Amino acid sequence: MKFLDRAKIYVKAGDGGNGSASFRREKYIEFGGPNGGDGGRGGDVVFVAVPNVNTLIDYRYKTKFLAQRGQNGMGKMRTGASGETLVLPVPTGTVILSENEEIEYADLSQDGMEYRAARGGNGGWGNLHFKSPTNRAPKQANDGLPGEERTVVLRLKLIADIGLVGFPNAGKSTLLSAVTAARPKIANYPFTTLNPQLGVMYAHDREFVLVDLPGLIEGAHTGVGLGDQFLGHAERTKMILHVIDGTEPDWAARYAAIRHEMDSYGGDLISKPELVVINKIDAIGADELSEKMATFKKSFGRKKKPEILTISAAGRQGIETLISEIEKKFLGLENDTKQTGGA
Repeated sequence: MKFLDRAKIYVKAGDGGNGSASFRREKYIEFGGPNGGDGGRGGDVVFVAVPNVNTLIDYRYKTKFLAQRGQNGMGKMRTGASGETLVLPVPTGTVILSENEEIEYADLSQDGMEYRAARGGNGGWGNLHFKSPTNRAPKQANDGLPGEERTVVLRLKLIADIGLVGFPNAGKSTLLSAVTAARPKIANYPFTTLNPQLGVMYAHDREFVLVDLPGLIEGAHTGVGLGDQFLGHAERTKMILHVIDGTEPDWAARYAAIRHEMDSYGGDLISKPELVVINKIDAIGADELSEKMATFKKSFGRKKKPEILTISAAGRQGIETLISEIEKKFLGLENDTKQTGGA
């Protein structure tokens, strides 16, 4: 299944049915009078968040969705049937925006959440409503009201516990395959990963969902490279795993560049708990590793240093330690949440 995290579609609710202008015509009833029924209400258009789906591909080729129209009213005071509600399933984590993306209508961040994007039109009145002492045989009836219509943008923000960020070729995909059963494409050239990849990591009796975000570069928050479209997937994560290629000459510059993009993008990414992972340590000597680590730590000055781990995803060095540290980090986050909630 192809991945798609953005789609623009047109939705229209059903129009209301027209009222009926009919009269009783039974034999032997001299003054039958009006008996026109009302028109049925048009169907709504409703988005529903569903689990186990992580793409908007269903809305790539079909972009126009119309709800059912209400039936017209009928004689003998029969009201027309209402149109059926058109239910459009979307992945949990989908944000529904206005056409210009300036207004957020709904954020379907939990399974089962619903949003009515367009309301069906009311049915028209039959001529029975217009009967009065001075107008005993009204021939007028109302037309049904049109249903609401609008163009909306669907934007998917994947829901995961941990987001993997870093420059292209830092080894994020290799790390994902080392700690989960996911099998992303791995190659020795930049931008191997073109779409976010999800994987589930197991630690003792717990499981964590990881999302590997395509490699970021400087200016990503403005759309450079693969752009800011994938930074949005990190918004819903609880923790950031910042992967740095250990063979790079300047770790501090790489780290600062990605942090700058996250800060410029917004969405509170910069304040999320973070683990820095120096990857590919099997490709450098022990002395060089020690020297680079000292320089990297020194670059923070008096600022609070993030927790730093060294691994080789390809050689599976330090993987167990990394999984253990992730578990500890989440345990600390949960304890903080409980204390905050108790206060």
